[in-house]
Amino acid sequence: MPPANPRTLDAPALRADLTRNLADVVAVPPTAVEPILCALVAGGHVLLEGIPGIGKTLLARTIAQSIAGEFRRIQFTNDVMPGDVTGSAVWRPDLGRFALVRGPLFANVVLADEINRTSPRTLSCLLEAMESGQVSIEGRTLELGRPFLVLATRNPVEFHGTFPVPEAALDRFLVRVELAYPEAVFELALYGGRDCEARLREVRPVVDCEQLVALRAQVDEVAVRPAIAEYVYRVVQATRVHPDVQLGASPRAALAWLRAAKGRATFDGRDYVLPDDLKALALPALAHRVFRRDGAAAAPLLAEILQATEVPL
Repeated sequence: MPPANPRTLDAPALRADLTRNLADVVAVPPTAVEPILCALVAGGHVLLEGIPGIGKTLLARTIAQSIAGEFRRIQFTNDVMPGDVTGSAVWRPDLGRFALVRGPLFANVVLADEINRTSPRTLSCLLEAMESGQVSIEGRTLELGRPFLVLATRNPVEFHGTFPVPEAALDRFLVRVELAYPEAVFELALYGGRDCEARLREVRPVVDCEQLVALRAQVDEVAVRPAIAEYVYRVVQATRVHPDVQLGASPRAALAWLRAAKGRATFDGRDYVLPDDLKALALPALAHRVFRRDGAAAAPLLAEILQATEVPL
């Protein structure tokens, strides 16, 4: 059955269909799926952190296939140059001139694998494209795909041959999702089922790119009431004054948190943000933007702040 018209798209049903497609292919817990789908509909990018072999590539490919989009993968190493990512002009003897060869960024879903293995110059090129949705090649400015989603991966346990990812770079990702070993029920189902590639080939699109872009426009119209805005401010302000925090959440971090919450509200069929939207996405949207003095993970501290902050009725 073809996807519905964008004007009549059932967002809650779409979330259920996307979740089912992902569950059929890769063993990712629902708590990790929700922020990824919220970023997809909100127009943000995702940082996936986890060891190799837990399905990050399959996850990205399933999302691309579910939205009838083009998928490309970039394997970052320390010798990858900006032109390898964006594309470049190459000499064509048969044409007697330079011809533009577009890089792997020209897709709807791009898996940027192990971004901490590439040089700061190449990483900066990727981040600029993520921010603006366009690249410059040989003096020409070219638009990237619509929609354009980057799922970047970082292996948290390897340090040899890697570069630190700066705080400003982490801030470009709408959400960060930590993927651990799957739960026993998911992993056992994986062992006893069909091959993942076979399941991926059976995935059918549940929305197309044009409809997804139209749905993103609906996210822009989701209302944030004054009491909700005040709640967001109190939480981010608490991260700035906490004695254990070296760098608290910025206004851009607060806006990203709200953007993700608007995506969740859209999937629920609402045109307004609830405190539950914010609480569900607080850790994925803020934990990689708050830095403690002792270098420990910010998630437990954020959980304490959320628990202590009064929620508007």
